[in-house]
Amino acid sequence: MTLRELFGDAARDAPPVEVTALAYDNRQVGPGAAFFCVRGFTRDGHDYAADAVARGAAALVVDHPLGLGVPEVVVDDVRAAMAPAAARLHGDPTAQLRTIGVTGTNGKTTTTYLVRALLEAAGEQTGLLGTVTSIVGGVERPVARTTPEAIDLQATFAAMRAGGDTHCVMEVSSHALELGRADAIHWATAIFTNLTQDHLDFHPTMEHYFAAKRRLFVEGRPQVAVVNVDDPYGARLAGDLRGVVPELVTLGIDSSDADLRATHIESAFTGSTFVAGGLELRSPLPGRFNVMNVLGAVAAVRALGVEDETIAAALPEAGRVPGRFEPVDEGQDFAVLVDYAHTPDSLENVLAAARPLTAGRLICVFGCGGDRDRGKRPQMGAISARLADMTIVTSDNPRSEDPAGIVDEILAGIADRGATEAIVDRAAAIERAVGLAGSGDVVVIAGKGHEQGQEFEGGRKLPFDDVTVAREALRARAVA
Repeated sequence: MTLRELFGDAARDAPPVEVTALAYDNRQVGPGAAFFCVRGFTRDGHDYAADAVARGAAALVVDHPLGLGVPEVVVDDVRAAMAPAAARLHGDPTAQLRTIGVTGTNGKTTTTYLVRALLEAAGEQTGLLGTVTSIVGGVERPVARTTPEAIDLQATFAAMRAGGDTHCVMEVSSHALELGRADAIHWATAIFTNLTQDHLDFHPTMEHYFAAKRRLFVEGRPQVAVVNVDDPYGARLAGDLRGVVPELVTLGIDSSDADLRATHIESAFTGSTFVAGGLELRSPLPGRFNVMNVLGAVAAVRALGVEDETIAAALPEAGRVPGRFEPVDEGQDFAVLVDYAHTPDSLENVLAAARPLTAGRLICVFGCGGDRDRGKRPQMGAISARLADMTIVTSDNPRSEDPAGIVDEILAGIADRGATEAIVDRAAAIERAVGLAGSGDVVVIAGKGHEQGQEFEGGRKLPFDDVTVAREALRARAVA
């Protein structure tokens, strides 16, 4: 494809150079590639343009002329130019691939798993892109970030189509929306789960955070928007979308006027049962928050043509996600649950879901990530102190920060520390919680979920899995 075909008027004066690939990392440039000189937060891609040319770049996409001897396409925003160009190079794959986007602070991963399972039950081969894994053409792939850069994302959509996928369900992060990674996608359906405090290290305020999420619906223009109106931001969003999107479906448990509302909810460790949209539904996922995730998935697949009978039959086996309210069972007489809860709202949801299932004490082990929103640390300390009988504050991914300093900021939110311990070493903290537990207790290990490593200063990452550590602690206790 020529530069003119890729960039339109921006390349109207460009020579008829053929472009066979796109790159935003100079190390990935080869002959025939167009290199996008993206201005990042710490580095400027223009500084790497000469190296890209030396590696064989056929052209550069820049925001000012560089004069390096290859054709240049000058645009106002290099990052914003990536998604449309990538979509064109790959034949606009989402024009044929029915794409479902899920955004919100919490519940994205579980909702995408649910949607995929229900679509697959209806006979639709469905790709998946998210935090835990990606599945392309039926083959699982590792992930580097929740929503890939636009160049990688459009290439993945093309691979899905080539691999026989008819649908794709994906998590859409606020970072991706703010940075244009999710531009140039034809959205069949978009789901809004909720919005609570997170990522305020990236977004200046909650209003900026909401504005980023809102882009999926207002600028992305999905054919169907599915919105949780129990959430205050969701209620605002639904009001904004009336008359803007072709179809709006509202969800709720407390909201009596929601289009799809769950009633008669009963929950246990084995899952939840409830009634919604004239269906009696059973899910393997416990907790009120998971009922809302199920509602979003049901509304989305209904809009995509999945029959109610298929939904009701498939749901009892759908939605289990690694590190999401995941039980660790070694035959002990108390429960151990691992969950990704790493925000105030998600920690509150998980502990609130565990409380009615607890015959004894509720013990919570958690920490907060370094180099991330510091404001949520004391909030999460206060939530655990209020909802759990025993709190053990520990490390999460400290990154460049002092782990003990993060623990101190969490402890600042706990007024009465009589039922609180601080153990910086995460493995030791998990072992302590398992050692304290008695018959009928529930131990919730929160914050890292499915993650397989712990991140420290200088980008150092050591292997660490909450499930494995908890299992080893349970086995050691059994033989002690």
